[in-house]
Amino acid sequence: MSMLSINPATGQIIQSFSTWQTDAIDTVLSQVESAQTGWALLSFEQRSVYMRKLAEIFRQRRDHYANLINDEMGKLLKEARAEIDKCVLGCEHYAAYAKTYLADEDIASDASRSLVIYQPLGTLFCIMPWNFPFWQLIRAAAPAMMAGNTVVLKHASNVPRCALALEEAFREAGFPENTFRTLMITAAQAETVIADPRIAAITLTGSSTAGRSVAAIAGQHLKKCVLELGGSDPFIVLDDADLECTVAQAVTARFQNMGQSCIAAKRFILVDAIADSFVRHFKAGVDQLRSGDPKAESTSIAPMARTDLRDSLHAQVKRSLAMGAILLTGGEFIGAQGAYYAPTILDHVRPGMPAFDEELFGPVAALVRVKNAEEAIQLANHTSFGLAGSVWTRDTTRGEAVARQIQAGCTFVNGVVKSDPRLPFGGIKESGFGRELCYHGIREFVNIKTVWVS
Repeated sequence: MSMLSINPATGQIIQSFSTWQTDAIDTVLSQVESAQTGWALLSFEQRSVYMRKLAEIFRQRRDHYANLINDEMGKLLKEARAEIDKCVLGCEHYAAYAKTYLADEDIASDASRSLVIYQPLGTLFCIMPWNFPFWQLIRAAAPAMMAGNTVVLKHASNVPRCALALEEAFREAGFPENTFRTLMITAAQAETVIADPRIAAITLTGSSTAGRSVAAIAGQHLKKCVLELGGSDPFIVLDDADLECTVAQAVTARFQNMGQSCIAAKRFILVDAIADSFVRHFKAGVDQLRSGDPKAESTSIAPMARTDLRDSLHAQVKRSLAMGAILLTGGEFIGAQGAYYAPTILDHVRPGMPAFDEELFGPVAALVRVKNAEEAIQLANHTSFGLAGSVWTRDTTRGEAVARQIQAGCTFVNGVVKSDPRLPFGGIKESGFGRELCYHGIREFVNIKTVWVS
């Protein structure tokens, strides 16, 4: 079986890779397990030297890696550069703060001395998606490795060149041999790796369906896992919002990365008093987006990552229209080649429609109209997902009060949702469990151990 690297802008095959046989997987797992013992014995200061060097590799090869991302999953080149910049930030953050985050804690008890220490679990298996092929891996691997774990990666099958480039970057940064390895394997083979006793824990970023499968296998083998899954994030616009600012941010929040982000705004919940004005200006903003070569700075609409993903999105749009949603713009394939889909706005979306109930992983905005803030909160929470959301209002006190009532792992007030190494990130409900980033993320894959001394 082979993995194909296909340029989604042209549909052309870039390169083909053969998937590994069982003996190759077995060899690498043994090598990484063996490497973990020595890696864990290094001090935080010693590990941070390698992590800072990795940040420097990303900084120096920014354009090279950005072009790899652009070629394999179609991300706009300017957005791909920003993704690499974020990798630099993530590496440098954990190089600087891992020691503080995992410092021993003295706690008073009936002992002469009692303390909590944090020790690595072993080897972490990272199952990563294609939409942020470098950042998704770094935000999991950087804290895990600074904690003393080793890492093996199973990347999405459509970004094999990015997967191999990541291994190369760790190697160029001088990390001890086999502390980070990429496995060229299928989803079916990944199930065997999860069960392998040389794997201590698993982290997955992907769909809710994939999350259920991974959690079931991990649970069967009593292994820790963190799941960062899908989302249907609400973008709540209250009646006192600054519409000019809000609309500009709304276009970014929905169409950045072609809407292929778990934390992209998906459901725009609009209070009636401002709904018509918002819709008019939002459509005007969307109409200014231009498709084209994703390497060109003037392009704002890139292709979707794969044609099958575009086809699935289009089916969701058609089913929503058949159920009463109103098409304001888009809803069609564009271009003679590649996986391009027109930026789309569906108005008068309501519960029961795919555009409301399901995750729209692409450039489609679902507009939902409500009477007031109370109904906005109710519909924002009327979803099986719980990853993120945002609230837009001139009154930040009011905005925070609404944000506190949204059932999600994070809610932003007057800001587009983003991940930040300084803040924990993750979801609830069908958006998964566990946290990445900040000290919460680095403590997911350690043994939180009590030491009691009399």
